[in-house]
This record gives sequence, C-alpha cells and structure tokens, in this order.
Amino acid sequence: MRVIGIDPGLRNMGWGIIDISGTKCSHVANGVCKSEGTDFGKRLLSLHGQLTAIFQEYAPETAAVEQTFVNKDGAGTLKLGQARGIAMLVPAQFGLEIGEYYPNAIKKVVVGVGHAEKKQVDHMVKLQLPGVKIAGADAADALAIALCHSHHAQFSNKLHDAIAKAGAVA
Repeated sequence: MRVIGIDPGLRNMGWGIIDISGTKCSHVANGVCKSEGTDFGKRLLSLHGQLTAIFQEYAPETAAVEQTFVNKDGAGTLKLGQARGIAMLVPAQFGLEIGEYYPNAIKKVVVGVGHAEKKQVDHMVKLQLPGVKIAGADAADALAIALCHSHHAQFSNKLHDAIAKAGAVA
C-alpha cells in the first residue's frame, strides 16, 4: 500500500510518501510544495498544481491530511483552512479515501507522546524510515502523518480480519 501524508500550509505544504508491506515501512519520496504568486487565488492554484503532479508521479493508494485546529488568529486559520481544502481536494480528485488526524494523535503514534516537539517527530521519522533524507520540517510532519495513517490502516485491517474470522466461527 502506498500512503501519502500531507501537512497543509499556505506557504509550504509538506508531503511524504511511504510504502507499506506487511509490517514494513519504506520511504518513497518527500518534499515541500511552495506556493507561488502574489494573490491568494494564484497561490492556492500553485499548490494544487504541484500536489497534482506529485499524485501523478507517485500514484498513492491512500492519503492522510493533518486536521487544523482553530487558533487565536481567525484570518490565519481561515487561510490555512483553504490550503487544507487543496490538500483534501487533490486526493479526492484521484478517487482516494482520506484519513484525517489531529497533530496530537499523529505525535502519539509516531513519538509515543501527544505533545512531542518537532525535533522529536523528526527523530522518530528518521528511526522508522532509515536512511531518509527529509526535505524540511513540513516534509517530516507529512511523513509522520503517513506513518500515523499506515498504523491506523494496519490496525483497522487486523480488526476487520478478526471480526470476519469471529463471524465465520459463529
């Protein structure tokens, strides 16, 4: 299974792709889409085009996006939400289901602590994906999102198999 994690941002949108085979994870690619243009619409269009090209090149099978939490800056939150819309739109255009995870849930899965610092997330991503060269903090977050999604998908598959097995026994 090929998983893409997306860390939405208006200036920098991190992305990270991993392959899952059984319980093994391997790094495929990661990077940061940087918005271009002076007006807001062009910046969003730029992110859409870059993310679409990544989907065309790497053909992920499932996607995960970080949930946004509301902060004190309402205008900033709204703009981030619009960038998050691009992060949700592109996988939907490719027919993928999209997992959504809050930052604390991602950190809990990857680091083991829900309030981990960015350095800890980066370190644990490198431990779980040996040899990875991370393109920046946003890409590290995106890889953590992909790892979180893969763990949830593996658990969901095991749960589904157990329920199916229990139904067959009954």
